[in-house]
Amino acid sequence: MNKWIVSSACAALMLTPLAFAQSVGEKTGVNSTLGISPTTQDFVTEAANSDILELAAAKLAEGKGNADEKKFAEQMTVDHTKTSKDLKGLVDSGDVKAIIPVKLDSSGQKKLDELSDAKPQDFAGYYDPMQVSAHKDAISLFERYAKSGENPKLKDWAGKTLPALQHHLEMAQNLNKNRD
Repeated sequence: MNKWIVSSACAALMLTPLAFAQSVGEKTGVNSTLGISPTTQDFVTEAANSDILELAAAKLAEGKGNADEKKFAEQMTVDHTKTSKDLKGLVDSGDVKAIIPVKLDSSGQKKLDELSDAKPQDFAGYYDPMQVSAHKDAISLFERYAKSGENPKLKDWAGKTLPALQHHLEMAQNLNKNRD
């Protein structure tokens, strides 16, 4: 009897995804390519990781960036502080059942390490294209969730946040163009 209980508990644990675990489809980009909506937990994890990375990258840009990058970084700090606060409010209120990660995932940490290691004269070569790529990814995430996400309040918030992300992408593309 005890062996059955232990083996059942082990099986249940193996079948239960970790709270922070991200689905393979979202992590590999397959969901994005296929236009599949992320789960609520995947959306929250990705959105939070995006904010954490944007805020940390902005701090680096304020020190190493050129005048345009510093101005862009100021805007990223204001806007991504707001989205972090909004997302935390939705989760803390109980309207969204998810856990918000408090530190970067390994992919985001690798990008941040590259930025941190970049010499000031090489910084734009890392920061500017990273910002374009990061905002394209964020727009895909928010569009997919806004279109067919499972939580109505989070879905509405994702849709309302999209215009700011689209504006960020335009700004990042201009940074990248000015660098060439």
